[in-house]
Amino acid sequence: MAMSGLISNRNFTSFVPSGNSYKSQKDRSLQRGGISVSGVSVTRYGGRIGKDHLSRCQNAMQSHIDSTLEEKVPKQIQTFYSKREHFFPVSRQFSRRSDFKLKACKKSQSSYLSSAPFSSSNVEQFGLSKRKHPQREVGKANKFRVSYKSEEYDIAKPKIDRLQSSEGTGEAILLEGNLHQISPWWQQFPKRWVIVLLCFTAFLLCNMDRVNMSIAILPMSQEFNWNSATVGLIQSSFFWGYLLTQIVGGIWADKVGGKLVLGFGVVWWSIATILTPIAAKLGLPYLLVMRAFMGIGEGVAMPAMNNILSKWVPVSERSRSLALVYSGMYLGSVTGLAFSPFLIHKFGWPSVFYSFGSLGSIWFALWLRKAYSTPKEDPDLGVEEKRLILGGSVSKEPVSVIPWKLILSKPPVWALIVSHFCHNWGTFILLTWMPTYYNQVLKFNLTESGLLCVLPWLTMAIFANIGGWIADTLVSKGLSITTVRKIMQSIGFLGPAFFLTLLSHVRTPAMAVLCMSCSQGCDAFSQSGLYSNHQDIGPRYAGVLLGLSNTAGVLAGVFGTAATGYILQRGSWNDVFKVSVVLYIIGTLVWNIFSTGEKILD
Repeated sequence: MAMSGLISNRNFTSFVPSGNSYKSQKDRSLQRGGISVSGVSVTRYGGRIGKDHLSRCQNAMQSHIDSTLEEKVPKQIQTFYSKREHFFPVSRQFSRRSDFKLKACKKSQSSYLSSAPFSSSNVEQFGLSKRKHPQREVGKANKFRVSYKSEEYDIAKPKIDRLQSSEGTGEAILLEGNLHQISPWWQQFPKRWVIVLLCFTAFLLCNMDRVNMSIAILPMSQEFNWNSATVGLIQSSFFWGYLLTQIVGGIWADKVGGKLVLGFGVVWWSIATILTPIAAKLGLPYLLVMRAFMGIGEGVAMPAMNNILSKWVPVSERSRSLALVYSGMYLGSVTGLAFSPFLIHKFGWPSVFYSFGSLGSIWFALWLRKAYSTPKEDPDLGVEEKRLILGGSVSKEPVSVIPWKLILSKPPVWALIVSHFCHNWGTFILLTWMPTYYNQVLKFNLTESGLLCVLPWLTMAIFANIGGWIADTLVSKGLSITTVRKIMQSIGFLGPAFFLTLLSHVRTPAMAVLCMSCSQGCDAFSQSGLYSNHQDIGPRYAGVLLGLSNTAGVLAGVFGTAATGYILQRGSWNDVFKVSVVLYIIGTLVWNIFSTGEKILD
């Protein structure tokens, strides 16, 4: 809190009372020609204010009440100070340093100031609130009239009035000042971005727990004597559960809220991650079931996240918030690929699953404390932020029935499904087969291939956030949401198609890596295109819509990975890239013809 003021005058001397001039009204009556202010009297000598008791200063001089005032001031004034401290929980040091701004007249040569004694009723007249926790007030001034008279007794009651510029009158103004309660920076951080960061962290853990098997499978296969077919079966078992809960997770999130579903998903896959070493030692069937369970938990993450962000993030911030969350997946892959070899070397392959899985418990504790499914459920959300989030929204309540016929009858919904399939075909091929491409075509060893596999993830994480900021800036400039979504997704399709075409004609490793990184960087603009469009066309059904389209995306990954192996047996890498380019072009046409950024489901 801050309370500040000045003591100033026009043409009379500013004063600081000395200790001997204070006497209680109970001990004596008003002295003739004296000056009395709120029960405190200052003696006048010879019709003028005594020089022994007053100090001369220039106009607008800062003055503070001396520390000895508390010892000399009458009991009545001390009572007021104690009451004021009750209303304003500040220190005595603050009370003694309260200042008043005074303006006085020019004509009065012998005068006295008078006011009724301070009491609880007077406190309200001076603007001091009786609330236990005072509200913020900025620049509020309360005034009371001061009368000047000579050679007579008069006591003027405090009166609220405007400042008069005429001679012979003046006012004392009590400034409440800037009564701001300064909160720590973490309490001033927008709550909607707290939700976004928690979702970002959840997706970071999601991919950390997913990619650790790709590193740990090497020492595991040596320990348990698994052949290549068994390794492929273990890797694919994750998708059994992952496919199963895409749509189910979306329906559940839209009905009960994203907080419960995403929290369930993180806890579920974290437990499955921790139990993976135990299942592997029990036998292959137990490991396959445990990996499928892990897929069940991660399968609900994206629909639940999409649901909760549709409630919390306004359209002007939608692209960059989703881009940040999805970049958590890319950074999670980088983190998992970076730390897994170190943990395996130091503590053995089970340590990867134990350490990564245990991080979910920390996240879940924060999630329970900070997250809410909707802004309306958050009791600590500020009024202004709630107005910003809910402004212009028709309804953000959970749904009770999913209108499947209506959803599947909308062309923009099918544009989402087809475009997601085309997008993920190229993405899964690049992320799955690139180590093989580096080794067979560019002649890199496995260590170099592993390091180069990290570069596309880093590039996607950076460009996803760049694309999100660009998209939100375009929306804020007045460009329609439909136009922005089509522009961003066209970059997400045509950029990879262009660089994959170049990749077919380069032979140097440096140019190949550059083309691959640029392809993935352009691909990341899809976060501001089709991945943001679910919330545009149906915010109440955002979870279901993402479940539908992501199911198609996962199927593209499964079929695309298998088809690539088939193509390589009969053709070349150029044929693999040509198939991806054709699907990128199909996706571009479908998206620009049928997609929209307007709400079509309510």
